[in-house]
Amino acid sequence: MNREQLKKQLETLRIDPTAYCLSGGLPNERLVLNQEQDGAWEVYYSERGRKSGLRVFNSEENAIQYFLDVILHDSAVRRI
Repeated sequence: MNREQLKKQLETLRIDPTAYCLSGGLPNERLVLNQEQDGAWEVYYSERGRKSGLRVFNSEENAIQYFLDVILHDSAVRRI
């Protein structure tokens, strides 16, 4: 699965788009998927300009699987 497929999956699952960001950065209170310049993939929770719970992956596929696992098991994520 790639980032575009992940976006479609999240929409299909009706996950609130304000709960996540698939383009990196430090948006407030969102789960983030980010690709670093060196090619590494990161998944973290962004809050107050900080990366919390940072996990780094060598592949997009592994990062996306972890991202899905986290967001689908988060009881605070609203489904719209």
